[in-house]
Order: sequence, then structure tokens, then C-alpha cells
Amino acid sequence: MKIISSKELLVNAINIVQKAVSTKNNVTLLDGILLEAGKIFKMTGNDLEIGIECIVPADIRKEGSIVINSKIFGDIIKKMPDSEIMIELIDNNDVLIESENSHFKIKGNSSDDYPLIPEIEAERSFKLSQKIAKDMIRQTIFSVGDDENREILTGSLIESDEDKLVFVAIDGHRMAMRKTYNGVQNTNFRVVVPGKTLNEISKILDAEDSEIEIFTSKNQILFKIDNCKVMSRLLEGEYLNYKSIIPDENETKIRLKTKELLSSMERAALISINEKKYPVRFDIEDDILVISSSTEIGNVRDEISIDVEGKNMTIGFNPKYFLEALRVIDDEVVDIYFNSDIGPCTIKPIETDEFAYMILPVRIKS
Repeated sequence: MKIISSKELLVNAINIVQKAVSTKNNVTLLDGILLEAGKIFKMTGNDLEIGIECIVPADIRKEGSIVINSKIFGDIIKKMPDSEIMIELIDNNDVLIESENSHFKIKGNSSDDYPLIPEIEAERSFKLSQKIAKDMIRQTIFSVGDDENREILTGSLIESDEDKLVFVAIDGHRMAMRKTYNGVQNTNFRVVVPGKTLNEISKILDAEDSEIEIFTSKNQILFKIDNCKVMSRLLEGEYLNYKSIIPDENETKIRLKTKELLSSMERAALISINEKKYPVRFDIEDDILVISSSTEIGNVRDEISIDVEGKNMTIGFNPKYFLEALRVIDDEVVDIYFNSDIGPCTIKPIETDEFAYMILPVRIKS
């Protein structure tokens, strides 16, 4: 194998495929990147749960393949001069890496046993704007669970029924739902994608309007993003019925400016050294929302003007859950619905149904 490519192209590809390189697996090959030169030059990372393959524009002088330790290879390429780089496989799996006056020779491993990314027998496929996909992941991923005993909740539900696409994440204490009607083709499916996969994909996606193509099968999902492919297993099991856990009836509704509530919650959270032990208290009093917290450090009180429908109420929340939801909401004004002083609250847009954030309350001392 012998190829020549630019440092910029190589670094970009390495940064992407490294997201699928195993850091904990005992299999030596899985801590490496597979380099393959044939009709095209491509790099692959695969930890058996997620696999990423990137095509890299290159001048291919000789065909071949090799696996190189991901960290060593990445560090070398990033420190090379900003010029063209030659990568050549020589005898005994040694690899030459040269650029201008810089020369490395490092040990590689045979690619014979490297696990290739399998071809997917797609049952469904659709295209979506990368910008919309990136936003939908950003606005839900923080609610993915981390309890391995409830593996299904360590993933996000992606659901489509004809004209809309929905992303849902639930961790047992809160729910995040984001919906879009933009550019969704008529298709029906329901899959649960590991949170890790979506987290890594969000780092690859462009914030522009180029498209991502998504293919699903019974137990796998494939994302095609520009010159890269990301393959992941799907989680098995029945996901929670998110529609049924959003309350239909509410005792109180308030309308307020998102940034005002975010700023107030950030101030209240400053002294909440233990979010579970010291919740933030909401007192809805006519046209004022009083946000307060009292801890061993001290106390804080903030007031926000609101529009209220329903009765006054006192209720407590883990500030982290509110903050993570508010930080991803782009709407200037939101409605918050309170089921009761011990029931969940739901943050929604004032005119559409494009998102919903449901948060369970916590007990507060009288």
C-alpha cells in the first residue's frame, strides 16, 4: 500500500473514525484504524457496537491494507508539516509516514482479522437535513439514561409515521421529545439507537442544510454523511410509550421568557451543591414566579413576571433537569404546564408541538 494525501484531509478523517475506536476492548486490533487502498482510499474504526468508515481523497500509488494504532497514528499525522503526507506499507507490517523532512516508521498489524463493517439489508431509508438532525439530537440527547440495567433507556427512540419524525429520550426522571415535519418522506418505522451512537454522529454532522441519509434494518442502522458511513446496532426491547406519560390535564399553566427562567435557574443552582438534596423551589403566586433555594451555603430568591392560568402552586425540582432542557430551547417564550404539586411538569412551545420536556418534581421541605 502506498498513498499520498493532504494533512488536512487525513486529520479530518482520523478525527471522525476515532470516535468508533475502542478504548476498553482487550482485542488489540480494535484500538487501531484500518487503512485500505484499492480503487479508493478509506479509513475505518470499529468497536463492534459502532463502526465508522470514511473515504479520503488520495493519490493511490499501490493497493493494500494495514491496521495502525489509532492514538499513535493520529498523533503523528497531526504533528506533521502542513503539506502532503505519504503513507507506505513496507515489509513486516512496517509503515512509513513521510512529509517534507519528517519521517516516521511504525509497526502496524495485519488487517486480515479486522472486523469489517457489515452491509446492511435496509428495510427502510429516508433523507433529512443535517442541520435538523443535529438539532434534534442536541435537543434530546441529554435525557438519555445511563442505567445499564434498563438498557432500552440508554438509547433514543427515533420514530416516523408518514409526515413527521420524532426523537425521544427518557431516563426515568425526565423526558425530552423533539418533532419535525420538515422534509420527512412518507415512511413508518420505530427504532431505538444507542445514545453513544447519536452523540458521536452529532459531532460529525454539519450545521448546514446538506443531507444525511438513514437506512434501518431489523437490528442495525446506517447513517451516510457526506463521505462517511456510520453503522450501529439497535437496542432491543419495547420503549416506553412517551405519549401516555405526558399529562393531558393540568392544574396550572404559566407563560414566560425562556432566557429569564434560564438565568434565574442558573443563579439558583449556584448554591445547590447537591442537586438531589437541595432542590430549587417554585412558588407560583398570581403573576409572579418565585424561584428560591436554601442550602448549607446560603439561600437565593429570584422573581420572574409570568402569565398564569390556574391556581397558585409550590413545587420543587432538581435544577440540573430544568437547566439542561432550557439550554436547548430556541423559542423566546414557552409555556410550562403543572399537573399538580407532586406531578410532572411539561415545557412546551406556545404555538406548535415541535418539542416537549417533561420533568418529575422532587419533595421540598415545608
